Amino acid sequence: MAIIGLNVLIFLYELSLGGSLFFTNSGAVAEFFYQLGVVPHELTSGEEIYGRRLFQEGTFPNTRLIPIDLTSPIPTWGTAFSSMFIHGGWLHLIGNMLYLWVFGSNIEDRFGHIKFLLFYLGAGLAAVWTQVVISPDSQAPMIGASGAVSGVAGAYLLLFPFNRIRTLIIFFFIMAIELPAMTLLGFWFILQLFQGVGSLGPGVGVGGVAHWAHVGGFLMGAGLVAFYKFIRGYPIWPSRHQRHQNIYP
Repeated sequence: MAIIGLNVLIFLYELSLGGSLFFTNSGAVAEFFYQLGVVPHELTSGEEIYGRRLFQEGTFPNTRLIPIDLTSPIPTWGTAFSSMFIHGGWLHLIGNMLYLWVFGSNIEDRFGHIKFLLFYLGAGLAAVWTQVVISPDSQAPMIGASGAVSGVAGAYLLLFPFNRIRTLIIFFFIMAIELPAMTLLGFWFILQLFQGVGSLGPGVGVGGVAHWAHVGGFLMGAGLVAFYKFIRGYPIWPSRHQRHQNIYP
C-alpha cells in the first residue's frame, strides 16, 4: 500500500507540472521523465546526457517548440530506481497499481515487508536491464512500475498457481470470469514475449511499451521464488495435494 501511495503521489505531482489524465505533452513533464526516467544510452555508454533539447509541447494544431533541460539531478544509476515510480498517464498508473494490489499482498504476506520491498526493487532492476540490453542506444526515457509489478506476477505464479483470479474478458462483449492464476499469468507472459520479439528490428528503442522489461521482471520474480523454494526444500511447483494448502512461510 505504501508503494501504491508513493506512485499516486508522484503522479499527482506530474499533473501539477502540466500533465493530463491520459497522456502528457507538457515540456515540464517531459523534462521530469528525462531527468528521472531510465535512458538506456546513459547506462550503456556511461555518459550522462546534459544540456537542453527542443521539445514539441501541446497538441496539434496548437504546438510549439520549447527547450527542456535533460540534466538529471541524481546519478545515472539512481534513475533505475526512480523510474519505477513514474507513470505516463492514469491508464498506465491504474493498470500497474491494480496488478500490484491484486498480487502483491499475498507475496508480501509470505516474505514480510522488508524482503518484499527488496524483492520488488530487485525485479524492477532486472526489468530495466533487460530492456537496456535489448535497446542499448535508445535515448528515450523508460518509466513505469511495470517491470517490478511483472516480478510480483512471476512470484505469484509459482506460489499460488491454482488461485482463481476474477478478470474481465472483452471480445465483442464484456464478461467477468474466474481463471486459475497459471492460466491468466501464463497467457499474459506469452503475450509479452511475442510482443517483445515483434518489437525487435530497426524501430526498437524509439518509444512505446517496454515488453522486454515485462519479460525480464517476470522471469526475475519467478526465478527468485524458485530459488527461495529450492533452498527451503519446498517443491518448485505445488503438487495436487499441496495446491489447497498454504505451506510456504
